[in-house]
Amino acid sequence: MTKQSISLIGVPTDIGAGHRGASMGPEALRVARLAEKLAKRGLSVVDRGNVAGPMNPWQPPVDGYRHLAEVAAWNHGVFDAVRAELDAGHLPIMLGGDHCLAIGSIAAVAAHCRAQGKTLRVLWLDAHSDFNTALATPSGNIHGMPVACLCGNGPKELVEVGGHVPATTPDVFRQIGIRSVDDMEKQLIRDAQVQVFDMRHIDENGMKRTMEEALAGVDANTHLHVSFDVDFLDPTIAPGVGTTVRGGPNYREAQLCMEMIADTGRLGSLDIVELNPAYDKRNQTAKLAVDLVESLFGKSTLIH
Repeated sequence: MTKQSISLIGVPTDIGAGHRGASMGPEALRVARLAEKLAKRGLSVVDRGNVAGPMNPWQPPVDGYRHLAEVAAWNHGVFDAVRAELDAGHLPIMLGGDHCLAIGSIAAVAAHCRAQGKTLRVLWLDAHSDFNTALATPSGNIHGMPVACLCGNGPKELVEVGGHVPATTPDVFRQIGIRSVDDMEKQLIRDAQVQVFDMRHIDENGMKRTMEEALAGVDANTHLHVSFDVDFLDPTIAPGVGTTVRGGPNYREAQLCMEMIADTGRLGSLDIVELNPAYDKRNQTAKLAVDLVESLFGKSTLIH
């Protein structure tokens, strides 16, 4: 059996965020030895370096969007990089960067799935639904909009990344750990019928049942994409994010989530986003993210 081939793609930008610092995320993950830890798991790992894009001009929103042209440029770069790795038979891991970058990443995965006749399932691990539009968001920060854009609800420049509109449909998403949603955004999510497993659902049913529901119907023809926003985790264990929201999954719940995804054997691509070393303590959040990603690739606490 050949080794599974992993490609790391750094995307060092906070272009869609409300705080500076997520641009340092890729380097923090490298410092936390992501490549070495995955190689120890028997995976073949190549670091492709960083996607290039425009500087963050740090301007106020224009017509409801901050940095729209720059966000589009970064996402085109991400789309091309992720698509190239998928076409070469590699599993791409996007090292973000803020969550607006999932537009390019997931659009590339969706294009790959269409070409291969595969069914796409996206597990969106996040404190936020990221289903905002210019009308629903007070800030105009595009890292709150990627799911909406992927589903065709957003500006032309972002909805058309990858050339297929919409890039995905709402039914491919399973949102897990949600606990902070804007009022107008709630209605948009309800209208789109996105499947949301919020923290109340996890509290009432436990992570095991929640993940069984989120993974229901995944089969041999499913490409599983995990979009892991580090603010999914409770800030007591993961302080290194710009938008902390109390009451997220604890360490064991997060581990179980990752282990159950690994058990499917269907993981095909991954985003790690919103890691902000400027808010971190001694790189502990990056180390935790790497620890959880190891579990995504089969590291278990059990003795096999």
